[in-house]
Amino acid sequence: MRSRAAALAALALTACAPAAEPEPTYLGLDCASPFEAQAAALAAQPHLTPAPKDPAEPYRFYSSTDGRTSYLITVKGAPGHPAIMMQKAKGGDIITTGCPYGDARGYDQLHAYLDSLKTWTRNQ
Repeated sequence: MRSRAAALAALALTACAPAAEPEPTYLGLDCASPFEAQAAALAAQPHLTPAPKDPAEPYRFYSSTDGRTSYLITVKGAPGHPAIMMQKAKGGDIITTGCPYGDARGYDQLHAYLDSLKTWTRNQ
């Protein structure tokens, strides 16, 4: 009888527990969308943190709170501007994709720079 009462009490408690919050999802790139519209939509996503603006770098970085998705959005003066790049962690790899709205050579430079960050480590 006690075990039945304990089971009913446990069931009642779990029925009142809040549902687990679903994992946030992040937008993929849509290169058919205009640069300004896509940049605004990406930056406005919830659970996305902008990196502090570095005046020496002509782009903005935004990263998901779980660290598995990042976006790079160029500003005037950046190689390949306008351009948007996205990196997604998949397994043990980081996949880089992007939308080259501007100069192809500058975009390739930007892509190489972003890929070089995958292997960067801080010297201690």
